[in-house]
Amino acid sequence: MSDHTVLHVKGRVLVGPDDVRDELWVIGGRVAFERPGGVDARDVTTVEGWTLPGLVDAHSHVGLDAHGPVDASTSEKQALAERDAGALLIRDAGSPSDTRWIDDREDLPRIIRAGRHIARTRRYIRNYAHEIEPADLVAYVGREARRGDGWVKLVGDWIDRDTGDLSACWPRGEVEAAIAEAHRLGARVTAHCFAEDSLTDLVEAGIDCVEHATGLTEETIPLFAAHGVAIVPTLVNIATFPKLADGGDAKYPRWSAHMRRLHARRYDTVRAAYDAGVPVYVGTDAGGSLPHGLVAQEVAELVKAGLPVRAALSATTWGARDWLGRPGLTEGAPADLVVYGADPREDVRVLSTPRRVVLRGRVVG
Repeated sequence: MSDHTVLHVKGRVLVGPDDVRDELWVIGGRVAFERPGGVDARDVTTVEGWTLPGLVDAHSHVGLDAHGPVDASTSEKQALAERDAGALLIRDAGSPSDTRWIDDREDLPRIIRAGRHIARTRRYIRNYAHEIEPADLVAYVGREARRGDGWVKLVGDWIDRDTGDLSACWPRGEVEAAIAEAHRLGARVTAHCFAEDSLTDLVEAGIDCVEHATGLTEETIPLFAAHGVAIVPTLVNIATFPKLADGGDAKYPRWSAHMRRLHARRYDTVRAAYDAGVPVYVGTDAGGSLPHGLVAQEVAELVKAGLPVRAALSATTWGARDWLGRPGLTEGAPADLVVYGADPREDVRVLSTPRRVVLRGRVVG
């Protein structure tokens, strides 16, 4: 499709959860709801189906694999896998690679970066994070807040080799100061958290989001709701907990048993959080041990956990884009959209087979 071709999107355009239209137009790469005048029919390309804003994967790691940073060619393949699955907006929740060159590629998704993970020394995956001690936390948060796109990523808990189980990484005072510094610099803060005991301090310190959040309980769910702290459950990643636990049985039996308990109640945890009013968003945790392009599977997992279909769709479309401060299908917005052959409100499994992917007004898939 040339730069001058007008795209006509017909069928059912799901502009918002309660805003469904029969068509939209893409002119100069941007959304319009009025038919353009003076356009030759030969310059109009038509696609038809059920249309959503480009999906959001709010926890992905372009530029990272199981061993650490990857080269540009691998990063490109990761970004293309996300795009082809319909994920046109990615919140990169921590990466040691510089992927800003992707911003210059018109055929690759938009990325909102959280900079590099910030972890306690020897308390995270090797080659992933800045590994520091609490006295340096404020300085490193300030550094990544300046480098990122409005987010900073902490590792809130990890296995403590002395106790043989998950435990919080940061003292309350240091994390309060670090989050305050990020907010002063205009950045939001999120944290990797599997366990229970790191959550209260992080929420009361002012954190904006928690990744995974498997340790939520009857005591902490109301705290998250009261403070408006979002969660990104990454259920496709939590599905790997039993295998991880099997690998740790011999050396860390307490940790292994803990991981199995967290896994066993994962759906109940997510549904209880949603029912309490905690904001829930879609993220896959792709790029570590998981492949990219799993956004449809994560939406299906949220439905399996008990979220209503429209809430699960919003968690990767309208609601997720609002949360991240990016437009959806609004007049004049960049035309990032995905067209499906059936209504995803009736069956979210439709998301796994996009009919057309449109990025920056161009049909790319």
